[in-house]
Amino acid sequence: VQLQASGGGLVQSGGSPRLSCVASERIFSRYVLGWFRQAPGKEREFVAATGRNGAGTYYSDSVKGRFTNSRDNAKNTYYLQMNSLKPEDTAVYYCAAGPVIVSMIRNVDGYYYWGQGTQVTVSS
Repeated sequence: VQLQASGGGLVQSGGSPRLSCVASERIFSRYVLGWFRQAPGKEREFVAATGRNGAGTYYSDSVKGRFTNSRDNAKNTYYLQMNSLKPEDTAVYYCAAGPVIVSMIRNVDGYYYWGQGTQVTVSS
């Protein structure tokens, strides 16, 4: 398994869970890392990303100011800190990695490796 996501679950509106994604050292050191989510009946959408070695962070408008993505190089772990959760944040969250250029960082097609997904359900 190249990417392993965890940390989801049932959370109350306004909650602050943190998702984790453990990656192999090869993937962690070489690629852009991103978080995407997919709600039932909807397409997978970009949430956040960070460049190699943490160079640059990017967010969708819907989560900017509430979510923070970060890398722990010593642990080969990628995080998504989620704050002020809303029911519309309910989705399966996926971590992903790939040789993505900045102009394509919000596009699923640039990511070669995907974790298995972790469900986040926000109750109102």
